[in-house]
Amino acid sequence: MAAIPRLPEGFVWGTATSAFQIEGAVDEDGRGPSVWDAFTATPGKVRDGHTAATACDHYHRYEEDVALLRRLGADAYRFSIAWPRVQPDGQAVNEPGLAFYDRLVDAGVTPMPTLFHWDLPQALEDRGGWLDRDTAHRFAAYAAAVADRLGDRVRHWITLNEPFEHMALGYALGQHAPGHTYLLDALPAAHHQLLGHGLATAALRAAGAPHVMLTNSYTPAIPYSGSEADTEAARAYDTLHRRLFTDPVLLGAYPDLDGFGLAGPLPFVKDGDLDAIKAPIDGLGVNYYNPTRVTVPEPGTTPLPFELAEFEHVNTTDFGWPVIPSGLTQTLLELTADYGPALPPLWVTENGCSYDVEPDADGRIRDQARIDYLEAHVKAVAAAVEQGADVRGYLVWSLLDNFEWAEGYHQRFGLVHVDFATLTRTPKDSFDRYAALIAEQRR
Repeated sequence: MAAIPRLPEGFVWGTATSAFQIEGAVDEDGRGPSVWDAFTATPGKVRDGHTAATACDHYHRYEEDVALLRRLGADAYRFSIAWPRVQPDGQAVNEPGLAFYDRLVDAGVTPMPTLFHWDLPQALEDRGGWLDRDTAHRFAAYAAAVADRLGDRVRHWITLNEPFEHMALGYALGQHAPGHTYLLDALPAAHHQLLGHGLATAALRAAGAPHVMLTNSYTPAIPYSGSEADTEAARAYDTLHRRLFTDPVLLGAYPDLDGFGLAGPLPFVKDGDLDAIKAPIDGLGVNYYNPTRVTVPEPGTTPLPFELAEFEHVNTTDFGWPVIPSGLTQTLLELTADYGPALPPLWVTENGCSYDVEPDADGRIRDQARIDYLEAHVKAVAAAVEQGADVRGYLVWSLLDNFEWAEGYHQRFGLVHVDFATLTRTPKDSFDRYAALIAEQRR
């Protein structure tokens, strides 16, 4: 075992999941359809036509999964609440759906629920989804309903998960639900998600929530070369991916978007919006997987001022993502330097890797590559802390192999192997190593 530097006293260790990826039971107890149910039902949208109708069946097997968390020694369990299970039409509360999260919160591991992890009720999408300003207000009402029910037992709340990805993949490029290809016309979906975050934060505070966070994905933008053009392209990508979703929350203003042909005030930003968005938060969630290499595009190939390029001569996961742990240190330190006193404590709310390792003849799953990945990234967190970043927790993505969005069941991120034919759970070697790491950190 590689030595892992000791993180500060009280550092939180755990894992993360999301509702649509693990729960299944999409037609049970009054749950309504989400945009992802519609997307997966559309031929050609998900690899091999997979759906999440059953997924990991966490809805029925949550006690087994929480027992795994206890065996792991996890301090916290980050899960998401399915909005269409709680409010099938995006408005009225469905009691049986909310009761499921009552049971989950009481199951025995400190809960860290995320209110929105991309599964918008289809009824709200039919009225415009996140392009419609009213969805932000519907989200606040949903947050209030959930907090009213669970707030006496939940201390840590996360409003949104990765609003950049939901805007970019779901509304701009069509690769995720709801499948729109609006390119830069998708920007209202960014603003309305952030407005929803601000309004939901106010609703959570009104219910007595002591700790509220927003989780963004973060990726250092690395110029393809040292040229001025590539450097400017990387700066533009950083503006769209990082600053667009961080500046309003921490600084109360959007970054300059002139490079995207958007000079002047954004027409969808109304008086009072930025004040709502800038409501104080108690932590900023950091989802990190890899840096992004950026270059200047060939003329006429894209309306964007950048295009993505591949890293060369680096190891990759089975998803093809480069394995660069130092990028996590860089991310945490850049946030610390760039936002200064406005930055709340940081939490690594997702970090993990896809490696498809099946059980040996003896049933053991020897996923050494995942062990190496996790050890290296925990060391990267420790390096950032040593250099001044205030990081309070680290959550592995993911507890279970699950439904990986448009990839279906082809990418395995779990510490626990799931046989999707039988739903049998088998902890991998990485599960045991992470459990040992947590125990070591507590000694």
